[in-house]
Amino acid sequence: MRLIKAQDIADSLHVAIVVSRFNHDITEELLRGAVQRLQELEIHDDHVTIVWVPGAVEIPLAAQRLAKTNAYEVIITFGAVIKGETDHYEHVSQQVSSGCQQVMLTHNVPVIFGVLTTTDLAQAQDRVGGKKGHMGREAVDAAAEMVSVLRQITE
Repeated sequence: MRLIKAQDIADSLHVAIVVSRFNHDITEELLRGAVQRLQELEIHDDHVTIVWVPGAVEIPLAAQRLAKTNAYEVIITFGAVIKGETDHYEHVSQQVSSGCQQVMLTHNVPVIFGVLTTTDLAQAQDRVGGKKGHMGREAVDAAAEMVSVLRQITE
């Protein structure tokens, strides 16, 4: 029986991070936590590309372009879609989620979905270092695990 599970990948991870400027107080904190975690894992700065986009809806297109380069083993996406008074929230959340999944499956590269979809600002803040942990850091850990697992499957 062969068991495939995450192994230490040290400094060899090549990662792209797509970050939405909309709700920038939250997305900047997601990015800050991710960069901090990448540094803790000793991922070289020249192995990391950060791309800023206007809003969450633009994330999948940027992720797709990055995936097409074949330069990255994983793409992390950060955004914050916070429910307002209209149903715009549901449309945006669905478009971004579906778009990221499509990129992942079409280009055979993990796309870590770090787009917060919350009902209010407090819930978002809880996920960037508050009561619910730090999604930015967790996204990096998920990225490293997926790359490790996929490397073993293709070997």
